[in-house]
Amino acid sequence: MAQGTVQVTHTGTSRWRRRTGEYASLAAALEAAADGDVLTVAPGTYRENLVVQRAVTLRGPEGGQGSVRIAPVDGVPLTVRAAAVIQDLHVEGQDAAAPAVLVEDGTPELLGLRVVARSASGIEVRGGARPTVRRCTVDNPAGVGIAVLDGGGGVFEECEVVSAGQAGVAVRSGAHPRLERCRIHHAAGSGLTATGEGSALEAVGCEVYEVRGSGVQVTGRATAHLTDCDVHRTTSDGVTLDTDAVLTLADCRIHDIPENAVDLRSRSVLTLTRTTVRQFGRNGLSVWDPGTRVDANQCEIFDSTGDYPAVWVSDGATAVLDSCRVHDVPDALFVLDRGSRVDVVDSDLSQVRNTAVSVSDGAIAQLDDCRIRDAATGAWFRDHGSGGTLSNCTLDGNRTGVIVTKGADPTIERCTVDSPSEAGVYVSAGGRGSFLGCRVTGSAGYGFHVIDGCRTTLRKCRTERCARGGYEFADAGPDAASDSGPLVEDCTSDESGGPAAPPAPEPAVQTTGPSTGLLGSIPGQRSTEQESLIADAGPQEPARTSKAVLGELDALVGLDSVKREVRALTDMIEVGRRRQQAGLKAASVKRHLVFTGSPGTGKTTVARLYGEILASLGVLDKGHLVEVSRVDLVGEHIGSTAIRTQEAFQRAHGGVLFIDEAYALSPEDAGRDFGKEAIDTLVKLMEDQRDAVVVIVAGYTAEMERFLSVNPGVASRFSRTITFGDYGPEELLRIVQQQADEHEYRLAPGTAEALTKYFTAIPKGPAFGNGRTARQTFEAMVERHASRVAQLTDPSTDDLTLLYAEDLPELS
Repeated sequence: MAQGTVQVTHTGTSRWRRRTGEYASLAAALEAAADGDVLTVAPGTYRENLVVQRAVTLRGPEGGQGSVRIAPVDGVPLTVRAAAVIQDLHVEGQDAAAPAVLVEDGTPELLGLRVVARSASGIEVRGGARPTVRRCTVDNPAGVGIAVLDGGGGVFEECEVVSAGQAGVAVRSGAHPRLERCRIHHAAGSGLTATGEGSALEAVGCEVYEVRGSGVQVTGRATAHLTDCDVHRTTSDGVTLDTDAVLTLADCRIHDIPENAVDLRSRSVLTLTRTTVRQFGRNGLSVWDPGTRVDANQCEIFDSTGDYPAVWVSDGATAVLDSCRVHDVPDALFVLDRGSRVDVVDSDLSQVRNTAVSVSDGAIAQLDDCRIRDAATGAWFRDHGSGGTLSNCTLDGNRTGVIVTKGADPTIERCTVDSPSEAGVYVSAGGRGSFLGCRVTGSAGYGFHVIDGCRTTLRKCRTERCARGGYEFADAGPDAASDSGPLVEDCTSDESGGPAAPPAPEPAVQTTGPSTGLLGSIPGQRSTEQESLIADAGPQEPARTSKAVLGELDALVGLDSVKREVRALTDMIEVGRRRQQAGLKAASVKRHLVFTGSPGTGKTTVARLYGEILASLGVLDKGHLVEVSRVDLVGEHIGSTAIRTQEAFQRAHGGVLFIDEAYALSPEDAGRDFGKEAIDTLVKLMEDQRDAVVVIVAGYTAEMERFLSVNPGVASRFSRTITFGDYGPEELLRIVQQQADEHEYRLAPGTAEALTKYFTAIPKGPAFGNGRTARQTFEAMVERHASRVAQLTDPSTDDLTLLYAEDLPELS
């Protein structure tokens, strides 16, 4: 199309102003125009770089939208620096280093523009410009769709980015636009992105979809507020926050996301109100790092398409869920790592295939007035330092209501567990917990099932209609400490064939055999008839010989160098004892040890066996293990730390005091930290009672080296350091095979090879759990096996015992 003429219509009343005229070029017309003039451009293609510097109206002919093409060879086709009106033009940009439309100043209106470009950006707003952009379309497969930079702002209404080679809308360097009823799709980067301190993005009624990246990305101290927006069909996370970002989502919908629906970390803060998150492949909410926080109110997270927890909170992050619903997911809420915390109020967790609430690695969860329904496990407090409170909660129709293991110590108060298919409450493997005013009704197994002599407190609890009995307690075997077993007070039961709970807070011990662990002692498996809750423990069996204990040590998978070190120590102590008996001088052997290595490498197990060996040799009176960490030793005020440390030392009298993550007592930035008081007290006690307690400090290798280097008084007390190496794939396979044998499962042909490949490929980062990972893998395989076999009408013995490669969990 040839270039047409430009008709300039004077709209003023002064006789000194120009009359209507025609110009050969747009540039000439703009030069001649004055504020208020209307420039109506004839159809055609204009190879000009236009600069609008007056408050004029520049538009195509009425009814001829898109018939005027502004298409220079290079540079910026259209630059606006005034409160002009630009309407119904087709703008084409070909310069990869420049925008197609650049708004640099003023408050112009851009109406009905179609921008088709291969430019750095389709529409770019800078500096003090505050345009109003309505019903404009941007198609820029080479760069950013709309860019607002350097303090720019403005309002974009009913605009559409139909393609972008980078972000659909990018806000940077203190810019703050508002988007209303816009659509952003087919972007090669994020749909909406805001970055940089002072940058702020507001979007209302917008839709972001079909983007090859995150739907919304807020980073670097930027803020954003989205209301009534849809984010869906991305190839990456739905919403990403990083580095002090702040985002508010109100009445939004995030769905059809293959990765995390929302992922935030590095001190970012997210507030969600009346927002739904569904059909996500990984986590619905993924929250990481100290200072990172999520506050969700009246939100719904559901319909996961992957095998990951709906809400994941770790590395010291915080999440609050108030009046929310989480349902139809593999796991509802996982909170892990010391310093992480989740508060859930008046919320529903339901239709959960595995665990509704999982608390591990020292994390805390607080649930108030919540309802947990139709889950394999209602709440599982997994390990030492993990805890929190369940208060006034209802757990209905779960396989097991509450599980407490491995030193976890939650408080469960005024909760009701109704109709569990296995057990209402299950405590094992050193779990603790306080159950106050709780009730278990209609259990197909036991009401409260406490094994391994766990020091659990039951006070004013009640069981009703529990098929196998209200209370079942099993001790930890003949080597258990005298103060082991649950403490039971004012508990009652309506089981006519079962025992009543004891009226006084005496240790409640059941003399069954020692447990084989969580899977080996599932509520409902029992070899003897239920007896009185308080049973006579009977005479203590004699302690095992050192040879027998060393045999158990040798049976552990891997740890060859560790076994050699322990045998060398044992030989030194044994020979020293024999020399003394022969009237000879015996070499002094310092028995305190440093264990270094990654989690899950068997440090606690070896410490327990070491104590038993020392007891068999007569070096220690009992040889029992007392495991503590910083939280058990360090108090909140001056003086309380020394008391706590002395109490822990006294509990370990005659045995081994095992201090896990001992380096936490001496943080790099200690300041007024009370950890030093614990160390000083410990050093003195080790000197004063050198023959009564053996101390083992444990932790990551690098951190323990630092701990010993900054505390020479501690370092001098230890004889040697034993390093626990990571397990290799073949050793992890052997652990799984041992677990399978122990729990009467078998590996089908090809499963061992698949496990080896799985353990070879699994990431070996700081979160890798070694033996714990192997056991968790086995437990995951058992869960998947159960889901598969439950669908069979008449399963065979092979169906019930064989684990296949398909039962392996997916690698994250």
